[in-house]
Amino acid sequence: MTKRERVKEESRYNDDFRIGGPPKRERSPHRPRKQEVKKEDLPESKPKISYAPDEEKEPKPKQKADLGLSGALAEDTNTYKGVVIKYSEPDDAKKPKKRWRLYPFKGDESLPVLHIHRQSAFLIGKHRGIVDIPVDHPSISKQHAALQYRLKRYSRSDGSKGTTVCPYIIDLDSSNGTFLNGKKIEPRRYYELKEQDILKFAFSSRDYVVLLDNSSDQDENLKTVGDDGKSNQQVLDEFLASQSKKNLRK
Repeated sequence: MTKRERVKEESRYNDDFRIGGPPKRERSPHRPRKQEVKKEDLPESKPKISYAPDEEKEPKPKQKADLGLSGALAEDTNTYKGVVIKYSEPDDAKKPKKRWRLYPFKGDESLPVLHIHRQSAFLIGKHRGIVDIPVDHPSISKQHAALQYRLKRYSRSDGSKGTTVCPYIIDLDSSNGTFLNGKKIEPRRYYELKEQDILKFAFSSRDYVVLLDNSSDQDENLKTVGDDGKSNQQVLDEFLASQSKKNLRK
């Protein structure tokens, strides 16, 4: 083939390529066919992110914490310092006007007096920082009992009605119980306290005598306690004498 014939042949081949494209290749019988993918087999697409502003919702009112009594006595659902409180004050809770006192004794040894008239309730137990009256003894529960003042109605001799504030003791389902005048009280039940009553918590060796303060700035009717007319000092002297006798018997 001459040079002119070869150039002419290549030119004709290029014209065919531009018009119809390259010749199609036949599919090899050994090449696997692509499997058809159904739409339901496709993975779910990610949800579209919306940048539209959220619908305005009415803000819920914040619930106020009912701490009361330095945070110790609150609702069951409340916590104080990360601790769930087991006790809440009743509706008739009232701060007393009379100056009640707890006189603790360990055997025949008198301990510093506890002033229990400055608030309406006192939480008793061994969890310091939570309770109002800490009692350090292994048998005491963390939240053992509560001393509660409540408004009490009574009838006067002339038939009229009156109210007074009285102290009560309630055991908070403690492990080893609370004792009033030597008898174990039922849990979750209020017991009214009288002057000269003696409280004891679990197996602690301490006794707590309930008395009214008979200081000079009190009314005349508060200078004596109980129906027998004994003064606070007489009651305490008798209590110490009885404790000394118990120790001698041991």
